[in-house]
Amino acid sequence: MAFFTYIVASKRNGTLYTGSTDNLMDRVWQHREKTRPNSFTALHGVAVLVWYEVHESRAQAFRRERQIKKWNRLWKLRLIEEMNPGWHDLFDKLEP
Repeated sequence: MAFFTYIVASKRNGTLYTGSTDNLMDRVWQHREKTRPNSFTALHGVAVLVWYEVHESRAQAFRRERQIKKWNRLWKLRLIEEMNPGWHDLFDKLEP
C-alpha cells in the first residue's frame, strides 16, 4: 500500500496546503468538492494538486507532511517548481 504527502494550491503562487493520505485521488477529490465546507482548503479555494510524493508507510508520509509544514514559503515553492514547473493540475494524471 502506498501513502502520499501532497500539496494543493489555489493557483500558481497562491495559497498552499500540505497534507498526507493513503488515497490521494479521494483526498484531492474531497478538496475539489469541498466536502468539508468549513475547512481551510474549502474556505481558501485550495484544490489544485501541484505536488506529491509516495511513501512506504503512513508514518513516513506524516513525518514528511510535518517537515514541509515547518518550511518557509519559498522552500515550498521551490519544491513544487522542481516537480511541476508549470503548476499543472496533477490530479488528471493520477491512476486509480
